[in-house]
Amino acid sequence: PQVSASFPGHSQTSHPSQATRGIGTRMRTVTNYFVVNLALSDACMATFNTVFNFIYASHNIWYFGRVFCHFQNFFPITAMFVSIYSMMAIAADRYMAIIHPFQPRLSARSTKFIIAAIWLVAFSLAVPQCFYSKIEVDSGATKCLVVWPDDEGEAKHLGYHLSLIVLIYLLPLMVMFVTYSIIGLTLWRRTVPGNQSFGSNRQHIKAKKKVVKTMVLVVLTFAICWLPFHLYFILSKFKKDIYEQRFIQQVYLAIFWLAMSSTMYNPIIYCCLNRRFRSGFRVAFYCCPWATTTEEDKLELSQQPSLSRRVHRSQTKEIFFTMSDMSQPFKDISKAQQEQGSWLVPRKPRKTH
Repeated sequence: PQVSASFPGHSQTSHPSQATRGIGTRMRTVTNYFVVNLALSDACMATFNTVFNFIYASHNIWYFGRVFCHFQNFFPITAMFVSIYSMMAIAADRYMAIIHPFQPRLSARSTKFIIAAIWLVAFSLAVPQCFYSKIEVDSGATKCLVVWPDDEGEAKHLGYHLSLIVLIYLLPLMVMFVTYSIIGLTLWRRTVPGNQSFGSNRQHIKAKKKVVKTMVLVVLTFAICWLPFHLYFILSKFKKDIYEQRFIQQVYLAIFWLAMSSTMYNPIIYCCLNRRFRSGFRVAFYCCPWATTTEEDKLELSQQPSLSRRVHRSQTKEIFFTMSDMSQPFKDISKAQQEQGSWLVPRKPRKTH
């Protein structure tokens, strides 16, 4: 169910005709590049890891050969790293767009370089899992294991995985918590003096709040889904008899399912909270009988400007309206002076004869 639910949504999100070409330059924003990268990693996790690992965990027998054993120990760490750091890059981009709107934004070339660097670091971090993977036969059952050399008491293995938990879970979540807290306080407290009557500014602030709510929900979903998995791993390393507990296999499968299910929630969140995503989904799957494309969908995708352009325009409007509102009292004073005479310069007393 997770694969069937996540793959269509992620494939639509990462579909090049919708993400970078079909909608034109309007969709080629920094955030959208990272969203596509996030969707790609989640789709790969759902396709190449979820089903195979679930079968292995439920049967406790490895059916898929030596090569795929190396791959399945290597790729989940890579996909998790890419997912969480794509979310962190989106948080950083939203921070710059909202808190520092007049600072230069990342170019498309710089964004692609950052994405390539994320994948490169992810590959490097997962290499030990691939290198030390091996097939062993235990009581007639084939196992796919990671065996570190000269690792008495599994100290190296434990240290490696604790480092992973910090790098691909705790550290990015702390950074995003601080970033989105600052963004939230800024947006929900932002008021432009004398500009409460302008609907365009209120609409823009509302749109930015909706984007932030969507990404915060994505991050919270990821954190909740993976928290039990990390806690189970730490507990199992310090409490060896946990595997002897009754129903521990069922508990682990439930925890594993929850962690893997994180790949299917993002498209659902986007679909519920983002009108453009719903329009893009219907356009991408127009050939399906359940996806009815309307002219409003095409208009939504072709005419709405990108968020970065809206930020610039809105901030310009805010400054313009603020300066206009601040100057209005002086205009009123000037008009009154013209009608009644200047009150800054004392009038000459009338001559009496």
